[in-house]
Amino acid sequence: MTPEIQKKYDEKFKRMNDALELREPDRVPIAIDGGKFMINYAGYKMKDAIYDTDLEIYREAAIKFMKDFDPDVVPKSAAYFFGEGIGHEMSQPKNMIIAGMKGGRIDDDSLHQFIEYPMLLDEEFDEFFSDRTGWRLRKFLPRIAGVFDSFKDLELNYDNRATINVALELSKPEVRRSLEILFEIGDFYRKQRKRFGEIVQELVNMGYPDFWAGGAAAIPFDNYSDNYRGTVLSLSDLYTYEEEVLKYIEEYHQKQLQRIRNSNKDGSKNGLFITANLHKGIDGFMSDEHYEKFYWRHMKELMQAEIDAGLIPDMFCEGKYNSRLKYLKQAPKGKILYRFETIDIELAKKELKGVACIGGGFPSTLLQFGTKEQVVEETKRFLDKAMPGGGYIFRTSSGIDGAKIDNVIALFETVKEYGRYR
Repeated sequence: MTPEIQKKYDEKFKRMNDALELREPDRVPIAIDGGKFMINYAGYKMKDAIYDTDLEIYREAAIKFMKDFDPDVVPKSAAYFFGEGIGHEMSQPKNMIIAGMKGGRIDDDSLHQFIEYPMLLDEEFDEFFSDRTGWRLRKFLPRIAGVFDSFKDLELNYDNRATINVALELSKPEVRRSLEILFEIGDFYRKQRKRFGEIVQELVNMGYPDFWAGGAAAIPFDNYSDNYRGTVLSLSDLYTYEEEVLKYIEEYHQKQLQRIRNSNKDGSKNGLFITANLHKGIDGFMSDEHYEKFYWRHMKELMQAEIDAGLIPDMFCEGKYNSRLKYLKQAPKGKILYRFETIDIELAKKELKGVACIGGGFPSTLLQFGTKEQVVEETKRFLDKAMPGGGYIFRTSSGIDGAKIDNVIALFETVKEYGRYR
């Protein structure tokens, strides 16, 4: 880096750290991801960026977005699946559609769409707990992707002639082809992720800190719901399969805690975010009693394990989260970032001031459907309520996909001018 770029980097890094540590920086930091907006802003559709294997469209769009809007951190773009189109096609996914996918049912400029359905059926709980590997091979994997269809009848008997048995099973023509495709998918993603990392480093070299440690964490109940039972069944399971739910989430919880403890032994990720998207903690999904029993206890222990490992828990509180603030404020002070989708920002500041850094809540829909004047007014309202005393990072409720360019310009300009502490 040149001295000028290093100065820019240091200023942005300090600005973010001051906010995270509940101090007042020179101004409110901006951590807004470009996402689909930056692809459209560069003149492309999502299909173009998703099927651009070399990631040149993502690179061009990210550089243009950073230069023109100048946020304070490298955008977190992995969730948009840039450059991954061919990899998805090879896997033949059954539970997700991406823009441009053959036979897909969404527009070429749409965000991806998940299709939720139960992977674990009522009659399979005994098998799920007694033969997890077998269940995953024969049931779970074929339900998520066509590449695993040949696994439906896979029988791996483990005895003193296991080598022959396993070899005969895995060398069946249809299974062999599945394995060959999986090797191709693995090679594809190794190359793709290496290239993605190179582009992120290029953005860092432009003077933008990268706060993302890589990887993610999940609240055990979210893992149970997202991966196995789906929203409706997982919530009814709290009554009809309480013992099974508790058994699984505790098992997953302990394994994840161990993974977190081992994730940063060399200290190279100290001070970086590890993200968890809180899908089922939303107001109204659970009673307080259920939230404490099935959600908050694990979330609190997870955050502490991440802190002990030198990481910063980046907790995205999806949906409305006003009633959960009484739990969130029990967290260790000055160690956590809570990002909100829908929140009473004044209440959040009141409850979490001096406890955790907060961000989000600003309605992304206003950037898409509102006027420039409305955007400026709402931005100032959020700043007035949330920035006093520090501990605030400006983020929108979700992505800025579909936003009007003039509204995004007004948002950035207002935060940079009105959001100054000194």
